[in-house]
Amino acid sequence: MSDAAAVLDDVCDEGDELDLLVAGLTEARWALPTPAPGWSIAHQIAHLAWTDRVALLAVTDAGEFAGEVEKALAAPDTFVDEGAAAGARLPAPELLAQWRAGRDRLVRALRAAPPGARFPWYGPPMSTASMATGRLMETWAHGQDIADTLGVRREPTARLRHVARIGVRARDFAFSVRGLAAPDEEFRVELTAPGGELWEYGPADAVQRVSGPALDFCLLVTQRAHRDDLAVRAEGTDAEQWLDIAQAFAGPPGAGRAPKGEA
Repeated sequence: MSDAAAVLDDVCDEGDELDLLVAGLTEARWALPTPAPGWSIAHQIAHLAWTDRVALLAVTDAGEFAGEVEKALAAPDTFVDEGAAAGARLPAPELLAQWRAGRDRLVRALRAAPPGARFPWYGPPMSTASMATGRLMETWAHGQDIADTLGVRREPTARLRHVARIGVRARDFAFSVRGLAAPDEEFRVELTAPGGELWEYGPADAVQRVSGPALDFCLLVTQRAHRDDLAVRAEGTDAEQWLDIAQAFAGPPGAGRAPKGEA
């Protein structure tokens, strides 16, 4: 099994898990506000459906996707919210069906992509595995907002390794998007996986180090929880700074979440 095929299997599992969480909700519960300001549960699913749609264009029709990029450049601060709001206005059954169909079409298109394929995106072009990993990360992160809204504790799975990997690889981006110079040296990142094993990134003798539970690191880099509420630790000035600004997602810096004591 190729790396891309394995990631796509995990994408399907992540989507199915979130589907079970929202499938039985009433219209009233779809309208519940989530921790993302201005976004209901419907907005969260609508955003996932919108992103699956534009990802499918990137995979199958680069010309049409270029039009989506132009729309984003024309309204960089609002295009994501506008896409979510448009979908959130749909009746819940229609939105759910749209999300299901869209994620299925995207997975099938990615499975059919030729080896070595690369697709345009809002940042650098993406490989099949990278595109799939990005979709898994977003599904997990927005699913966390929904779970928090419903008061559901999700069991962390080994699928978090994809989210953690994006978070580590996006280190330099987190600095650059804030106009900061990224550190020259690699960091050591050691994360305790849900199964108890250690996920390791970077040289073992690095001076700058980050450690903690993989779940907490993923909540940090997706900005679903404040650093003060997580057991992620840094050694070194640069590593400390990174944990304050880390983000695994493309686009401008997010506002993040307030510490629980201030929420």
